[in-house]
Amino acid sequence: MSERSRPQVQPRHAGYFADPFVLRAGNAYYAYGTGPRQAGERVFEVLRSEDLQEWTSLGGALEPLPGAAQDYWAPEVAAEGGRFYMYYSVGQGDQHHQLRVAVAEHPQGPFQDSGVVLTPDEPFAIDPSPFRDEDGQWYLYFARDVLEGERVGTSLAVMPLSDMLTPGGPITTVLRASADWQLYARQRPMYGRTLDWHTLEGPFVVRRNGLYHCFYSGGAWTNDTYGVGHAVAEHPLGPWREPQAGPVVLRSGVADLIGPGHNSLITDEAGQDWIVFHAWNAERTERQLHLLALDWSAGGPRPVL
Repeated sequence: MSERSRPQVQPRHAGYFADPFVLRAGNAYYAYGTGPRQAGERVFEVLRSEDLQEWTSLGGALEPLPGAAQDYWAPEVAAEGGRFYMYYSVGQGDQHHQLRVAVAEHPQGPFQDSGVVLTPDEPFAIDPSPFRDEDGQWYLYFARDVLEGERVGTSLAVMPLSDMLTPGGPITTVLRASADWQLYARQRPMYGRTLDWHTLEGPFVVRRNGLYHCFYSGGAWTNDTYGVGHAVAEHPLGPWREPQAGPVVLRSGVADLIGPGHNSLITDEAGQDWIVFHAWNAERTERQLHLLALDWSAGGPRPVL
């Protein structure tokens, strides 16, 4: 690859590492991501770093469920009461995914599934993201399919948790598709129908400057339409609004990134927020781990390039 064609933002890990989430535990950072695995191996590769720059692989984190091989997506880990809880989805391809939670004594695992299905009544639920409010209340944000309304497809939702393993209240809609950039595919066969399918996914919530901020990804993860939008609210359950429309946080073409998205945030020891996300390599064969410092003062959260 020539210097002219080399991306301006380099990945922090050479391998396939999609849907990245980073947890700070003790004096280290742990990254969890979606990726390929061999039969019999643990699911979700774990990377460890002491500085958010150099990362070392620790292998897989989650003991797979018994039975037929399934697809495991988008892990996020929360620490509570001295234990670690991994939220993830599992299903077959893009069908029948449900949210589950696994538990471990250490951030690198091994995580053992708890046997709990958190979304038994949803036909398709992915991308769980736990959030602890300042009062100690936990919420679980996620994406689910909605077939009613003007722009059908995958939307964002949230439910309170009564504890780390138990739903604690009704599911509330956070955001639904509202713009053409969120189109996943036209005339997509879904649920026995052919639909112009829109996608919002990968929610991640933090509280900053007196507001709740929801980062989310929209469009098709497979191509250049994928990007990161941003909404705010005064309560974790909403109502949510978008101060600026579009993939204003990350989009293809910024720093030569291809399909950047499914982000999380991590705060370092100095108090600096970093946006963690994946983007395609130049050959479009791997989604790779990226981190950029985040600036909250430039008209909204924006990566520092």
